[in-house]
Amino acid sequence: MQEIVGRFAPTPSGRLHMGNLLCALLAFLSARSRHGRFLLRVEDLDRPRCTPELTEKCIRDLQFLGLEWDGGILFQSRRTPVYEAVLHRLIQTGNTYPCFCTRARLRSMLAPNLGDTQVVYPGFCRNLTETEREKLAMIRTPSIRLRVPDTVISLEDRLQGSFSENLLHACGDFVLRRSDGLFSYQLAVVVDDAESGVTEVVRGRDILSATPRQIYLARLLGYPPLHYVHIPLLMDPGGRRLSKHEHDMSLDGFRERYSREEILGILGCAARLLDRPEPVSLDDLIRVFSWDRIPPDMLTLSYPSSISTT
Repeated sequence: MQEIVGRFAPTPSGRLHMGNLLCALLAFLSARSRHGRFLLRVEDLDRPRCTPELTEKCIRDLQFLGLEWDGGILFQSRRTPVYEAVLHRLIQTGNTYPCFCTRARLRSMLAPNLGDTQVVYPGFCRNLTETEREKLAMIRTPSIRLRVPDTVISLEDRLQGSFSENLLHACGDFVLRRSDGLFSYQLAVVVDDAESGVTEVVRGRDILSATPRQIYLARLLGYPPLHYVHIPLLMDPGGRRLSKHEHDMSLDGFRERYSREEILGILGCAARLLDRPEPVSLDDLIRVFSWDRIPPDMLTLSYPSSISTT
């Protein structure tokens, strides 16, 4: 039987809010309830936004809740040579090409029907000649895009069910390395999950649409398939989507009012693992954990001004 290896992979561009912590908790419970391993990865590729101070606060938040991980912490900012080697493999096999398009150019050429939706890259630079590329390279440093096929990529998500996407029509050829040299989330997450031996990915439903891209890239690289669980986004009692910039939804805000056991109870209740927000330990939550109890659509925080301990 395959060992379960879960992970939590925060981006420390702000304080973790309760939705982030719920995701970490569920990933932890899923792994520990089946005697699996739980890993921590810090997705700090964007160094200007992901400061050491925010990274340290993120780590302390997880430690406060008792979400201990196995082994050391993997920092993406220290793995540039690994990503370079993988990108080189893809370039050598002809699966990529340099792209000289700017975001402003794409938006101007695709307007006025773009709205607020994701830009579907139409392949402007896909078939440039070598001469054309050399001329453009004298003006602008290119990003590197992955060629995607006109085919449907499907997955079966533990909570969201079947999900399919035609990459060519849904996103087009996507960026693996930006023109400023930063590697994309899509490349880094695929490489890190595979090299860390991750078998189960638990994350927010807002990432579901990116998953077919990651599956396709993983197949190109010969990586084993993963099991996915995309949890609903957590809302506050008023139905507001949580933000890293809202102090009242950070762990600091909750620690001003509640103990660790009470906070675990609030999160456990939000996930429908508990009938009411009562103080619990991690061992208590491990014993009652089941993905069958967690709804696929919406999770809402519920907490009284004083949690009953009876």
